Amino acid sequence: MIDARGYSCPMPVVMVQKAVQSDAPATLEVLLDNPCSVENVTRFATNSGYQVEVHPADEDEYRLVLTKP
Repeated sequence: MIDARGYSCPMPVVMVQKAVQSDAPATLEVLLDNPCSVENVTRFATNSGYQVEVHPADEDEYRLVLTKP
């Protein structure tokens, strides 16, 4: 799990990119608190071959589930 709450772009994307490149996980959860970061991480993950589910966690917080098909 990556907790990218409190970070502004591009850091959340960089954090996800490092995890994907080093571990190539089948499933990865990402916590975010910025709608712009949700869009950017979703775009990166989709371009990297992941399916993305966005779940609102709390007020202004999101949990993304990235899954390799």
